[in-house]
Amino acid sequence: MDYEKYIIDSINTISGRYTPYQVFSDWITMTAIAIQNSCTMNHGKLYEDRESQYKSIASKYSKNELKTICNMTGALAGVFEERFGDILGEIYMKSGCGSKQTGQFFTPYHLSYTMAQLAFSKEGEKERYELNEPSTGGGGSIIAFAQILKENGINYQRKMHVVAQDLDWNGVYMTYIQLSLLGIKAIVAQGDTLHKPYEKGYEERLVFRTPAEMGALL
Repeated sequence: MDYEKYIIDSINTISGRYTPYQVFSDWITMTAIAIQNSCTMNHGKLYEDRESQYKSIASKYSKNELKTICNMTGALAGVFEERFGDILGEIYMKSGCGSKQTGQFFTPYHLSYTMAQLAFSKEGEKERYELNEPSTGGGGSIIAFAQILKENGINYQRKMHVVAQDLDWNGVYMTYIQLSLLGIKAIVAQGDTLHKPYEKGYEERLVFRTPAEMGALL
């Protein structure tokens, strides 16, 4: 099965009342919330606020459309079983979401991969890799570095730790989902890195932690 094509076709099928951009944005928002809240033991106000946000978005779609949206997430996991890549960035562009109007375009993965190769060649093998990505986009550069580590026989799930940040929520959600599916320990925060970089005590409603970061994946 061509999982990526299935997702793109599904976005276009659901589109009508909503643009492909809106369907994509709703999908990644719901998916990010579902992953984060499934790993959250403390069902406090933040948990409830995110649940309410999820339900509000879900109410826009029919039962069949929501089933398709859930299947899209499963298909995304299927893509990552087959290969590395900024899969959500590719889907975003191929489904017609990228435009001058939205102002969002994602770096082709082969360029991210080349830059990751150069970075690794300078650093060599280390006991631990701390990555800080101040403008993460979809997380392509982080994913590429994880791929380079794997190709060099290094367990990226154990040796990588990531702090990623982006001003745009779509970038936060895309990065969070992809790093979650890859089992990477990461903190992904929303905000302007130049004015307010992530640090301890950062406002929790602006922070998503991957299952691996929370200890849900070992």
